[in-house]
Amino acid sequence: MRLILLGPPGAGKGTQAQRLVEKHGIPQLSTGDMLRAAVQAGTEVGKRAKAVMDAGELVSDAIVNAIVAERIDQADCAKGFILDGYPRTLVQADAVESMLSERGIGLDTVIELVVDDRALVGRIVKRADDAKAAGQPVRKDDNPAVFEERLREYYKKTAPLTGYYYAKGKLKTVDGMASIDAVTAEIEAVLAAAEKAR
Repeated sequence: MRLILLGPPGAGKGTQAQRLVEKHGIPQLSTGDMLRAAVQAGTEVGKRAKAVMDAGELVSDAIVNAIVAERIDQADCAKGFILDGYPRTLVQADAVESMLSERGIGLDTVIELVVDDRALVGRIVKRADDAKAAGQPVRKDDNPAVFEERLREYYKKTAPLTGYYYAKGKLKTVDGMASIDAVTAEIEAVLAAAEKAR
């Protein structure tokens, strides 16, 4: 099962990806984790990424795409994987299509968690309050001003992917404002239907 989770920051992609990992035994591929792992492993692409990051610059699409391609060739991805937070742009989406078709595989489905932006701001404020109450560090992006900036960035660069995948017949939407368990159940129903259609 190869899928992409789409949705704005705070939509619950990370929570749902973890549940999918536990239930289906396929890895969640997050570009941040993959970049850190490649740098740590000292792979060729990792060295290129480290040089860019050490210079305080953003890692280019070409490097991110190469790191994803390197990662999906690893044994634990043979049964499938979940892409979370990637692709972020139409250019990256085209790169995913190319890297999968080169390997003779395709995406099974793209699931968008549809949410209410105003409610999301409330959700991250609550997440920050809960972390403080539990004596845990508050995430840097759990700040309404920072969050709203990330939201604008998402709509500018990533939201166009919904049309891209809809046109390919891959997009399924799930109500991201439902309870965590209800969202999980809806995602499982989408995956079961995709499995049947294969």
